Amino acid sequence: MTAQTLLNALEHCGMVEIDGLHAFEFALDEDDNLHIECIVGREAKFWEFTPAQVAAATFDETLQSWLIVGYASDTKTTGEHRLVCLGGIVSSSDDEDDNNENA
Repeated sequence: MTAQTLLNALEHCGMVEIDGLHAFEFALDEDDNLHIECIVGREAKFWEFTPAQVAAATFDETLQSWLIVGYASDTKTTGEHRLVCLGGIVSSSDDEDDNNENA
Protein backbone atom coordinates (compact mmCIF):
# COMPACT_ATOMS: atom_id res chain seq x y z
CA MET A 1 0.00 0.00 0.00
CA THR A 2 1.34 3.45 -0.88
CA ALA A 3 1.02 6.67 1.06
CA GLN A 4 -1.74 8.96 -0.16
CA THR A 5 0.48 12.05 -0.21
CA LEU A 6 4.18 12.71 -0.54
CA LEU A 7 4.09 14.58 2.77
CA ASN A 8 2.73 11.46 4.50
CA ALA A 9 5.36 9.28 2.81
CA LEU A 10 8.16 11.63 3.93
CA GLU A 11 6.99 11.40 7.55
CA HIS A 12 7.55 7.62 7.46
CA CYS A 13 10.86 7.26 5.65
CA GLY A 14 14.46 7.33 6.84
CA MET A 15 16.08 8.24 3.54
CA VAL A 16 15.08 9.50 0.11
CA GLU A 17 16.43 8.84 -3.32
CA ILE A 18 16.17 11.80 -5.68
CA ASP A 19 17.10 11.52 -9.34
CA GLY A 20 18.97 8.29 -8.52
CA LEU A 21 21.00 9.80 -5.66
CA HIS A 22 20.57 8.71 -2.01
CA ALA A 23 20.05 11.50 0.50
CA PHE A 24 19.90 11.05 4.27
CA GLU A 25 19.56 14.81 4.76
CA PHE A 26 16.03 15.95 4.07
CA ALA A 27 13.71 18.09 6.16
CA LEU A 28 10.70 20.35 6.19
CA ASP A 29 11.47 23.85 7.45
CA GLU A 30 9.19 26.05 9.59
CA ASP A 31 7.25 27.07 6.46
CA ASP A 32 6.91 23.41 5.31
CA ASN A 33 9.35 23.83 2.43
CA LEU A 34 11.08 20.53 1.67
CA HIS A 35 14.89 20.67 1.52
CA ILE A 36 16.99 17.73 0.32
CA GLU A 37 20.78 17.59 0.37
CA CYS A 38 23.23 14.93 -0.73
CA ILE A 39 26.97 14.78 -1.30
CA VAL A 40 28.29 13.41 -4.59
CA GLY A 41 32.06 13.13 -4.36
CA ARG A 42 33.03 16.51 -2.93
CA GLU A 43 30.04 18.33 -4.36
CA ALA A 44 26.92 19.10 -2.33
CA LYS A 45 23.64 19.03 -4.25
CA PHE A 46 20.47 20.68 -3.00
CA TRP A 47 16.83 20.53 -3.99
CA GLU A 48 14.04 22.77 -2.71
CA PHE A 49 10.30 22.27 -2.94
CA THR A 50 7.48 24.53 -1.76
CA PRO A 51 4.48 23.16 0.16
CA ALA A 52 2.41 23.54 -3.03
CA GLN A 53 4.94 21.51 -5.03
CA VAL A 54 4.97 18.76 -2.37
CA ALA A 55 1.16 18.69 -2.39
CA ALA A 56 1.09 18.52 -6.20
CA ALA A 57 3.53 15.57 -6.41
CA THR A 58 2.09 12.51 -8.12
CA PHE A 59 2.86 8.86 -7.39
CA ASP A 60 3.96 6.67 -10.30
CA GLU A 61 2.62 3.19 -9.49
CA THR A 62 4.74 1.51 -12.16
CA LEU A 63 8.07 2.90 -10.92
CA GLN A 64 6.98 3.19 -7.26
CA SER A 65 8.24 6.76 -7.06
CA TRP A 66 6.98 10.32 -6.77
CA LEU A 67 7.22 12.91 -9.54
CA ILE A 68 7.73 16.40 -8.17
CA VAL A 69 8.65 19.73 -9.76
CA GLY A 70 11.17 21.89 -7.94
CA TYR A 71 14.54 23.66 -7.90
CA ALA A 72 17.87 21.85 -8.22
CA SER A 73 21.09 23.63 -7.23
CA ASP A 74 23.33 21.80 -9.69
CA THR A 75 21.37 22.94 -12.75
CA LYS A 76 20.00 26.10 -11.13
CA THR A 77 16.69 25.37 -12.83
CA THR A 78 13.24 24.24 -11.87
CA GLY A 79 12.23 20.91 -13.36
CA GLU A 80 10.75 17.47 -12.74
CA HIS A 81 12.47 15.14 -10.28
CA ARG A 82 11.88 11.51 -9.33
CA LEU A 83 11.74 10.90 -5.57
CA VAL A 84 11.68 7.52 -3.81
CA CYS A 85 10.95 7.31 -0.08
CA LEU A 86 12.93 4.51 1.53
CA GLY A 87 12.20 2.91 4.89
CA GLY A 88 14.27 3.36 8.01
CA ILE A 89 17.89 2.31 7.66
CA VAL A 90 19.15 -0.17 10.28
CA SER A 91 22.86 -0.87 10.75
CA SER A 92 24.19 -4.38 11.29
CA SER A 93 25.17 -3.54 14.88
CA ASP A 94 21.55 -2.65 15.62
CA ASP A 95 20.49 -6.04 14.23
CA GLU A 96 22.90 -7.81 16.57
CA ASP A 97 21.58 -5.88 19.58
CA ASP A 98 18.01 -6.84 18.68
CA ASN A 99 18.98 -10.51 18.39
CA ASN A 100 20.69 -10.45 21.81
CA GLU A 101 17.61 -8.92 23.46
CA ASN A 102 15.41 -11.72 22.11
CA ALA A 103 17.76 -14.51 23.28
